[in-house]
Amino acid sequence: MKYTFYTLVLVVVFHGEQVHSQSAAPVNDQVLAALKAYRSGYTQCMLEKKPDLLTSYYVDNVRLMPEFQKTVVGKDHALLYHKAFLSRFTVKEYTRKELEITDLGQQILEVGKFTTTATVNTTAKTYTWQGKYFTLWQKNGKTISLICEAWNYDHALEAEDLMHFSEVPVYDVALAPHEPVNNNIRFELAALNRLMEATVSQHDAGIWQQFYTDDGMFCYSRNPICQGKQALHDFLEKHCRDLVVFEKLDIRNDRIDHLGQYIVEYASHVAIWRGGDYSGVGLGKDLRIWRREPDGSLKIYRHIAMYD
Repeated sequence: MKYTFYTLVLVVVFHGEQVHSQSAAPVNDQVLAALKAYRSGYTQCMLEKKPDLLTSYYVDNVRLMPEFQKTVVGKDHALLYHKAFLSRFTVKEYTRKELEITDLGQQILEVGKFTTTATVNTTAKTYTWQGKYFTLWQKNGKTISLICEAWNYDHALEAEDLMHFSEVPVYDVALAPHEPVNNNIRFELAALNRLMEATVSQHDAGIWQQFYTDDGMFCYSRNPICQGKQALHDFLEKHCRDLVVFEKLDIRNDRIDHLGQYIVEYASHVAIWRGGDYSGVGLGKDLRIWRREPDGSLKIYRHIAMYD
Protein backbone atom coordinates (compact mmCIF):
# COMPACT_ATOMS: atom_id res chain seq x y z
CA MET A 1 0.00 0.00 0.00
CA LYS A 2 2.90 2.33 0.75
CA TYR A 3 4.28 2.05 -2.78
CA THR A 4 0.84 2.46 -4.37
CA PHE A 5 0.45 5.76 -2.47
CA TYR A 6 3.87 6.99 -3.59
CA THR A 7 3.20 6.04 -7.20
CA LEU A 8 -0.13 7.85 -7.28
CA VAL A 9 1.25 11.06 -5.84
CA LEU A 10 4.34 11.06 -8.04
CA VAL A 11 2.15 10.70 -11.14
CA VAL A 12 0.16 13.75 -10.02
CA VAL A 13 3.25 15.78 -9.20
CA PHE A 14 5.60 15.13 -12.08
CA HIS A 15 3.05 15.38 -14.87
CA GLY A 16 2.06 18.95 -14.04
CA GLU A 17 2.18 21.80 -16.53
CA GLN A 18 5.41 21.92 -18.51
CA VAL A 19 6.93 25.32 -17.74
CA HIS A 20 10.64 25.50 -18.46
CA SER A 21 12.99 26.98 -15.87
CA GLN A 22 14.85 30.16 -16.74
CA SER A 23 17.48 32.13 -14.85
CA ALA A 24 16.16 34.74 -12.42
CA ALA A 25 16.47 38.33 -13.64
CA PRO A 26 19.07 40.52 -11.91
CA VAL A 27 17.77 42.83 -9.20
CA ASN A 28 18.03 46.51 -10.13
CA ASP A 29 19.97 49.14 -8.17
CA GLN A 30 16.83 50.84 -6.85
CA VAL A 31 15.62 47.62 -5.24
CA LEU A 32 19.08 46.91 -3.83
CA ALA A 33 19.12 50.39 -2.27
CA ALA A 34 15.68 49.83 -0.68
CA LEU A 35 16.78 46.48 0.76
CA LYS A 36 19.95 48.06 2.14
CA ALA A 37 17.89 50.84 3.74
CA TYR A 38 15.66 48.27 5.44
CA ARG A 39 18.64 46.36 6.83
CA SER A 40 20.06 49.61 8.15
CA GLY A 41 16.70 50.62 9.61
CA TYR A 42 16.30 47.20 11.25
CA THR A 43 19.70 47.53 12.91
CA GLN A 44 18.82 51.02 14.13
CA CYS A 45 15.47 49.71 15.41
CA MET A 46 17.21 47.02 17.47
CA LEU A 47 19.97 49.19 18.89
CA GLU A 48 17.94 52.35 19.55
CA LYS A 49 14.57 50.77 20.46
CA LYS A 50 12.78 52.44 17.54
CA PRO A 51 10.37 49.88 16.05
CA ASP A 52 8.39 52.64 14.31
CA LEU A 53 11.26 52.82 11.80
CA LEU A 54 10.04 49.56 10.21
CA THR A 55 6.33 50.17 9.70
CA SER A 56 6.70 52.35 6.58
CA TYR A 57 8.16 49.33 4.75
CA TYR A 58 5.19 47.03 5.52
CA VAL A 59 2.15 46.14 3.46
CA ASP A 60 -1.02 46.43 5.55
CA ASN A 61 -1.29 42.65 6.05
CA VAL A 62 2.43 42.08 6.61
CA ARG A 63 3.25 38.69 8.09
CA LEU A 64 5.96 38.06 10.70
CA MET A 65 6.92 34.40 11.21
CA PRO A 66 9.19 34.40 14.28
CA GLU A 67 10.72 31.39 15.94
CA PHE A 68 8.85 30.25 19.09
CA GLN A 69 5.90 32.62 18.46
CA LYS A 70 2.80 32.06 16.35
CA THR A 71 2.44 34.11 13.17
CA VAL A 72 1.86 37.84 13.60
CA VAL A 73 -0.28 39.53 10.92
CA GLY A 74 -0.82 43.23 10.21
CA LYS A 75 1.17 46.44 10.65
CA ASP A 76 -0.17 47.24 14.12
CA HIS A 77 0.48 43.75 15.47
CA ALA A 78 3.97 43.65 13.91
CA LEU A 79 4.75 46.92 15.69
CA LEU A 80 3.48 45.43 18.97
CA TYR A 81 5.75 42.41 18.46
CA HIS A 82 8.87 44.54 18.09
CA LYS A 83 7.85 46.74 21.01
CA ALA A 84 7.40 43.64 23.18
CA PHE A 85 10.81 42.31 22.17
CA LEU A 86 12.53 45.63 22.88
CA SER A 87 10.73 45.95 26.21
CA ARG A 88 12.08 42.59 27.34
CA PHE A 89 15.61 42.96 25.94
CA THR A 90 18.21 45.67 25.55
CA VAL A 91 20.15 44.92 22.38
CA LYS A 92 23.87 45.56 22.83
CA GLU A 93 25.04 44.48 19.38
CA TYR A 94 23.20 43.61 16.20
CA THR A 95 24.45 42.71 12.73
CA ARG A 96 22.39 41.78 9.68
CA LYS A 97 23.96 40.62 6.43
CA GLU A 98 22.32 39.56 3.19
CA LEU A 99 23.53 36.31 1.58
CA GLU A 100 21.50 36.43 -1.63
CA ILE A 101 18.75 38.43 -3.30
CA THR A 102 16.52 36.77 -5.91
CA ASP A 103 14.00 38.34 -8.27
CA LEU A 104 10.97 36.01 -8.25
CA GLY A 105 9.00 38.03 -10.80
CA GLN A 106 6.38 40.06 -8.92
CA GLN A 107 8.27 39.56 -5.66
CA ILE A 108 11.82 39.79 -4.31
CA LEU A 109 13.37 37.31 -1.87
CA GLU A 110 16.28 38.20 0.40
CA VAL A 111 18.03 35.53 2.46
CA GLY A 112 20.45 36.60 5.15
CA LYS A 113 22.02 36.01 8.55
CA PHE A 114 21.92 37.97 11.78
CA THR A 115 23.69 38.03 15.14
CA THR A 116 22.09 39.56 18.23
CA THR A 117 23.66 40.19 21.62
CA ALA A 118 20.98 41.23 24.10
CA THR A 119 20.49 41.58 27.84
CA VAL A 120 17.28 40.50 29.58
CA ASN A 121 16.07 43.64 31.36
CA THR A 122 14.66 41.79 34.39
CA THR A 123 17.68 39.57 35.10
CA ALA A 124 20.61 41.43 33.48
CA LYS A 125 21.63 38.15 31.85
CA THR A 126 23.19 38.55 28.41
CA TYR A 127 22.77 36.17 25.45
CA THR A 128 24.17 36.02 21.94
CA TRP A 129 22.06 34.45 19.20
CA GLN A 130 22.89 33.66 15.61
CA GLY A 131 20.21 33.02 13.04
CA LYS A 132 18.96 33.41 9.49
CA TYR A 133 16.06 35.24 7.90
CA PHE A 134 13.93 35.43 4.75
CA THR A 135 12.27 38.67 3.70
CA LEU A 136 9.72 38.70 0.86
CA TRP A 137 8.97 41.93 -0.92
CA GLN A 138 6.16 43.00 -3.23
CA LYS A 139 7.00 45.11 -6.26
CA ASN A 140 4.99 48.34 -6.53
CA GLY A 141 6.26 49.94 -9.71
CA LYS A 142 9.61 51.44 -8.75
CA THR A 143 9.21 50.74 -5.03
CA ILE A 144 8.92 47.57 -2.91
CA SER A 145 6.98 46.75 0.26
CA LEU A 146 7.59 44.01 2.81
CA ILE A 147 5.10 41.14 2.60
CA CYS A 148 6.68 38.71 5.03
CA GLU A 149 9.66 38.23 7.32
CA ALA A 150 10.54 34.79 8.71
CA TRP A 151 13.49 33.90 10.94
CA ASN A 152 14.92 31.21 13.19
CA TYR A 153 18.14 30.41 15.03
CA ASP A 154 21.21 28.36 14.15
CA HIS A 155 21.29 26.71 17.58
CA ALA A 156 19.11 25.88 20.56
CA LEU A 157 18.51 28.86 22.83
CA GLU A 158 19.19 28.61 26.53
CA ALA A 159 15.81 30.17 27.33
CA GLU A 160 13.57 29.72 24.31
CA ASP A 161 10.48 30.73 26.29
CA LEU A 162 11.89 34.27 26.36
CA MET A 163 11.07 34.49 22.64
CA HIS A 164 7.33 34.11 23.28
CA PHE A 165 5.31 37.30 23.86
CA SER A 166 1.80 36.51 25.11
CA GLU A 167 0.71 40.14 24.88
CA VAL A 168 1.07 40.17 21.09
CA PRO A 169 -2.04 39.12 19.08
CA VAL A 170 -1.25 36.17 16.80
CA TYR A 171 -2.81 34.20 13.95
CA ASP A 172 -2.71 30.47 14.63
CA VAL A 173 -2.25 29.35 11.02
CA ALA A 174 -1.87 25.67 11.91
CA LEU A 175 -5.45 25.64 13.25
CA ALA A 176 -7.00 28.27 10.96
CA PRO A 177 -8.90 27.72 7.68
CA HIS A 178 -6.61 26.68 4.86
CA GLU A 179 -6.59 27.06 1.10
CA PRO A 180 -9.25 24.96 -0.65
CA VAL A 181 -7.91 22.61 -3.32
CA ASN A 182 -9.77 24.19 -6.24
CA ASN A 183 -7.15 24.89 -8.92
CA ASN A 184 -4.19 23.12 -10.50
CA ILE A 185 -1.44 24.72 -8.40
CA ARG A 186 -3.27 24.09 -5.12
CA PHE A 187 -3.92 20.52 -6.21
CA GLU A 188 -0.24 19.99 -7.04
CA LEU A 189 0.92 21.42 -3.71
CA ALA A 190 -1.70 19.38 -1.82
CA ALA A 191 -0.34 16.22 -3.48
CA LEU A 192 3.23 17.19 -2.59
CA ASN A 193 2.23 17.91 1.00
CA ARG A 194 0.50 14.52 1.32
CA LEU A 195 3.69 12.88 0.10
CA MET A 196 5.71 15.03 2.52
CA GLU A 197 3.53 13.85 5.41
CA ALA A 198 4.19 10.19 4.55
CA THR A 199 7.89 10.81 3.89
CA VAL A 200 8.55 12.57 7.21
CA SER A 201 6.39 10.11 9.19
CA GLN A 202 8.34 7.18 7.70
CA HIS A 203 11.72 8.93 8.25
CA ASP A 204 12.47 8.45 4.55
CA ALA A 205 15.49 10.68 3.90
CA GLY A 206 15.87 9.42 0.33
CA ILE A 207 12.43 10.66 -0.74
CA TRP A 208 12.73 13.84 1.36
CA GLN A 209 15.88 14.91 -0.52
CA GLN A 210 14.00 14.71 -3.81
CA PHE A 211 11.72 17.56 -2.78
CA TYR A 212 14.60 20.04 -3.24
CA THR A 213 16.33 21.50 -6.28
CA ASP A 214 20.00 20.62 -6.72
CA ASP A 215 20.84 24.14 -5.47
CA GLY A 216 18.08 24.04 -2.84
CA MET A 217 18.38 25.60 0.62
CA PHE A 218 16.79 24.40 3.87
CA CYS A 219 16.95 26.73 6.87
CA TYR A 220 15.80 24.46 9.67
CA SER A 221 15.32 25.53 13.27
CA ARG A 222 18.29 25.10 15.64
CA ASN A 223 20.60 24.34 12.71
CA PRO A 224 22.80 26.39 10.38
CA ILE A 225 21.83 26.89 6.73
CA CYS A 226 21.92 23.72 4.66
CA GLN A 227 22.39 24.26 0.90
CA GLY A 228 23.17 22.05 -2.08
CA LYS A 229 22.50 18.43 -2.94
CA GLN A 230 25.24 16.85 -0.80
CA ALA A 231 24.61 19.07 2.22
CA LEU A 232 20.88 18.34 2.08
CA HIS A 233 21.60 14.62 1.77
CA ASP A 234 23.88 14.64 4.82
CA PHE A 235 21.54 16.77 6.93
CA LEU A 236 18.36 14.83 6.14
CA GLU A 237 20.02 11.45 6.66
CA LYS A 238 21.07 12.51 10.16
CA HIS A 239 17.83 14.35 10.86
CA CYS A 240 15.70 11.32 9.98
CA ARG A 241 17.72 9.11 12.34
CA ASP A 242 16.93 11.52 15.19
CA LEU A 243 13.22 12.00 14.49
CA VAL A 244 10.47 11.01 16.92
CA VAL A 245 7.55 8.79 15.89
CA PHE A 246 4.74 10.76 14.25
CA GLU A 247 1.35 9.25 15.03
CA LYS A 248 -0.28 11.96 12.91
CA LEU A 249 1.21 14.71 10.74
CA ASP A 250 -0.93 17.26 8.89
CA ILE A 251 0.74 19.74 6.50
CA ARG A 252 -1.38 22.43 4.87
CA ASN A 253 -1.15 26.00 3.57
CA ASP A 254 -3.16 29.18 4.07
CA ARG A 255 -1.64 31.28 1.28
CA ILE A 256 -0.11 30.52 -2.10
CA ASP A 257 1.38 33.16 -4.41
CA HIS A 258 1.77 31.81 -7.94
CA LEU A 259 4.48 33.91 -9.58
CA GLY A 260 5.05 31.81 -12.69
CA GLN A 261 8.35 29.95 -12.44
CA TYR A 262 8.27 30.42 -8.65
CA ILE A 263 5.49 29.62 -6.19
CA VAL A 264 5.51 30.99 -2.64
CA GLU A 265 3.76 28.74 -0.12
CA TYR A 266 2.90 29.73 3.43
CA ALA A 267 2.57 26.34 5.12
CA SER A 268 1.95 25.02 8.62
CA HIS A 269 1.81 21.67 10.35
CA VAL A 270 0.25 19.89 13.30
CA ALA A 271 2.28 16.91 14.56
CA ILE A 272 1.12 14.35 17.12
CA TRP A 273 4.35 12.67 18.19
CA ARG A 274 5.90 10.32 20.72
CA GLY A 275 9.46 9.43 21.65
CA GLY A 276 10.59 7.30 24.57
CA ASP A 277 8.58 8.26 27.64
CA TYR A 278 7.39 11.52 26.10
CA SER A 279 4.63 12.55 23.72
CA GLY A 280 2.98 15.73 22.61
CA VAL A 281 1.44 17.90 19.92
CA GLY A 282 3.73 20.24 17.99
CA LEU A 283 2.79 23.22 15.82
CA GLY A 284 5.02 24.93 13.31
CA LYS A 285 5.15 27.04 10.17
CA ASP A 286 7.12 27.09 6.93
CA LEU A 287 7.85 29.55 4.17
CA ARG A 288 8.68 27.60 1.01
CA ILE A 289 9.73 28.97 -2.37
CA TRP A 290 9.07 26.34 -5.05
CA ARG A 291 10.65 26.52 -8.51
CA ARG A 292 9.40 24.95 -11.72
CA GLU A 293 12.25 22.89 -13.18
CA PRO A 294 13.01 22.28 -16.91
CA ASP A 295 11.31 18.86 -16.81
CA GLY A 296 8.11 20.40 -15.41
CA SER A 297 8.57 19.17 -11.85
CA LEU A 298 8.02 21.48 -8.90
CA LYS A 299 10.89 21.52 -6.39
CA ILE A 300 11.69 23.48 -3.24
CA TYR A 301 14.25 26.17 -4.02
CA ARG A 302 14.34 27.98 -0.66
CA HIS A 303 12.76 26.83 2.62
CA ILE A 304 12.73 28.17 6.17
CA ALA A 305 10.91 26.44 9.04
CA MET A 306 9.98 27.73 12.48
CA TYR A 307 8.42 26.19 15.58
CA ASP A 308 5.43 27.99 17.09
